[in-house]
This record gives sequence, structure tokens and C-alpha cells, in this order.
Amino acid sequence: MGHGWEGVVLKLMRGRDFSLTVTGAEDVTEHCRRVHFTDGGMLAVTGVYPTMWVRVWFPGANRPHQRAYTLVDPDPVAGTFAVEFALHEGPASRWARAAEPGETVQATVQGSAFAEPDPLPERMFLIGDSASVPAINTLLSALPEVPATVWLETRYGSDGNLPLRVRPARHEVRRVPREDAGARLVAAVRADLPGLLGDPAAAYVWIACDTATTRALARFTRKELAVPGSRVHALGYWRP
Repeated sequence: MGHGWEGVVLKLMRGRDFSLTVTGAEDVTEHCRRVHFTDGGMLAVTGVYPTMWVRVWFPGANRPHQRAYTLVDPDPVAGTFAVEFALHEGPASRWARAAEPGETVQATVQGSAFAEPDPLPERMFLIGDSASVPAINTLLSALPEVPATVWLETRYGSDGNLPLRVRPARHEVRRVPREDAGARLVAAVRADLPGLLGDPAAAYVWIACDTATTRALARFTRKELAVPGSRVHALGYWRP
């Protein structure tokens, strides 16, 4: 399957393509499905790092569609990982619901990177939703000695069952129902973060929600709270 003009652009940007093979799948909740893969040699080439993601290609009616997904439990020795799909309407969700062992999809590695904050922060502030839970988990696991406050926007009651790898003694989770296109989450962070922040230069703020919410919170963090740009990572994960 060709990747169309998007594939051409990614190739020009030195994207690397790999073939993934499904080994199994299970439902995490009624709105989240985890699919397991062998990596086609990918991890041996790229290595593994927190928040690592790949672009996966799915068949569509007229052209292929690519979506970016964070790797769950990547194992470069075994050459395996999983992807957690937030289920809704669309080609990626349709594919994930029907995925069976032996099926293959193509993945492109381009654009994914992570720089560990240096020096380590006194506290992390992680702001996301169900789509960014896998990435949040990698940060909590990669920096276990750093205390963290997590704001997690929830859409469904079952989002409380998504596997967050928190340590109660060091990590605090604040769940915020999604209302008014993310406005309630923005209000919650604006109300709470200033009192928790301490020295802005000693913090690390990571934001990955829908694009508009991410932009609003990144602007608030950088401009109103004066957190240095090098201590803020913000990436819109999806558009409503």
C-alpha cells in the first residue's frame, strides 16, 4: 500500500518505514483497545525513549490514513510493543476493533524525540487525557524519583480504569471531566497550578490534550507563570 503525498513528505524528511505484525489484542475499557505487535526490527534501529511514538498507516476508502501513537511497553530485545487505541469513529478505530494476529500494518518513525529535563525538575506537572495516558506513563516510569501532579481529562466513566502507573506516595492524580471543549480543564489548571508551582525554573510542565486546550495551557504556563520554554513541552494530540 502506498502512503500518498504524506508518505512522500515523510520520506523526504528521512522518515523510516517498518512493517508491524499483530500478535494479539484486548479491550482495556469499552473505549480503549490495546493491540500488540512485533516491530519488524524497528526498535533495534531507533532505540527506546519516553513518550516515543510512531505514525501508523491504515487503509481508507480513497487513500491511506496515518495516525500517531505512543508505544506501550516497548521491548527492543524481544522486538515487541503495544499501542492503545482510543476508540471512536474513523479508519484507525475500525482497524483496531477488527485486528487479528498475523495482520500487518506499516509504521513510519519521523518526528518522535525526547530530551530529559536537565537538571531534573523538583516536580513534574503532567496535563493530558485518555489519548495521552500511555505517554504520561512513560514519563512517570522514566523519572520515578521526581514527584508529579497529573491532571487527567476524562470523557467516560470508564476512563478511571485506564492504567496509570502512579506511585501514591509521589504522584497525585486530579481527574477533570471534559466539558465545554476542554474549558473546564483549562480552568482547573489555571486555578491549581500557581499554588503548586514553586520556582518556575525548577518545574517541568508537559501538556498533551486536544490542540486548542494544549495551546491555551502552554500560553498560560509560559507567559503568565513565566515557566522557561525549555521546561515546557506542549503538543496537541488531536483535534475535536
